[in-house]
Amino acid sequence: MPPSSSQNNPWFAISMGLIGLIVGYGLAGAVNTDGSGLKLPGQVAGDPVVQEPSPAPPAAADVPPVTADDHVRGNPDALVSVIEYSDFECPFCKRHHPTMTQLLEEYGDDVNWVYRHFPLAFHPNAMPAAVASECVAEIGGNNAFWDFSDKLMAGEGFDFESYVSELGLDLKSFQTCVASGKYTQKIQDQMDTGAAAGVNGTPGNIVYNNKTKAAQIVSGAQPLSAFKSVVDGMLE
Repeated sequence: MPPSSSQNNPWFAISMGLIGLIVGYGLAGAVNTDGSGLKLPGQVAGDPVVQEPSPAPPAAADVPPVTADDHVRGNPDALVSVIEYSDFECPFCKRHHPTMTQLLEEYGDDVNWVYRHFPLAFHPNAMPAAVASECVAEIGGNNAFWDFSDKLMAGEGFDFESYVSELGLDLKSFQTCVASGKYTQKIQDQMDTGAAAGVNGTPGNIVYNNKTKAAQIVSGAQPLSAFKSVVDGMLE
């Protein structure tokens, strides 16, 4: 076949050469090597990514001080309290429970753990469990409250009377206490004061300095490190 007029045109050859150079340069820029001879995907340079520092936990306001009416685990005279507003049916609270146990082990007498009620309306067993725990505390004291809480948080169900029997408490006294409804208002008051302090879900944790009254919220089932950073600041 005779060559076309465009192929005889010298500008055609020059144009094709320029196109080849442009394509070749583009392919070369699309790959690079890591020194091993392997071709790696090319990257387009962009603005450097600046890692913003994690925001400090928000301060809590109007936190009721820890008193003898609270359920306290650990040294009652500790400088720092982690006040947990919690729900016995909340799966995140169950996940959070071992973290708090570990926190007490690490800090010894410097930190205690305070449990306050925040039963959520969409958990049908949460309010009955809160009432049951208060009656257990009335009959068996602070240690019985925490033993009862451990059973609930371990996911063993909501057979309250069975747990009461296992703890060696008087079942009839427990039944009478629950039926009286005497602790409903206390539970509601704790929910109200927790909400006023900034708690809006469970577990709602407030790290509280019992001396200075400084308080910071650590919301949710956070890792141990999140609590340690706040506690360490409170202990300085």
